[in-house]
Amino acid sequence: MLPSSQLSRELDGTSTQVLLQNFADRILVLITQMGKVGNLIQATIPPTTPLDPLPPPDPAQPNVVPLPIPPPAIQLTPLLGHAPSEHMQTLHSLYASQVATLVWTSGAEVALETERRAVVVGLALRKSDDASGVGLSEHERKVFYGVMDVVKELLR
Repeated sequence: MLPSSQLSRELDGTSTQVLLQNFADRILVLITQMGKVGNLIQATIPPTTPLDPLPPPDPAQPNVVPLPIPPPAIQLTPLLGHAPSEHMQTLHSLYASQVATLVWTSGAEVALETERRAVVVGLALRKSDDASGVGLSEHERKVFYGVMDVVKELLR
């Protein structure tokens, strides 16, 4: 993993920047559509918690690599700021859990890390116009998977 890397992508019509910064004690991942840091959430996991292998690909979408499933033992701690609504708070928790799981699983594949570092995720996402309040809107789903692809690319 590089000490610092960033990418910018257009995801479902929204300019999105993702920055990954590697520190000695934790890893910072900033995801912004607004040019600012936004809400900071720290994800931690006990070092003895096993990480599940990737689920098998969906036969209906054989070219889509599935995301690793976040472990139930993950602990999310708000550090700074808060989401503007309950829906966005749930979305931020989903992002933080998935990004941290991607970092930990890539770390397990690349290095012999004896300790899983905390992952701090900064989120500044634009509110979706078509958010119905129940589940993810199609826009939120596309942006989520697009961001996860960018994070995976930065971790390579």
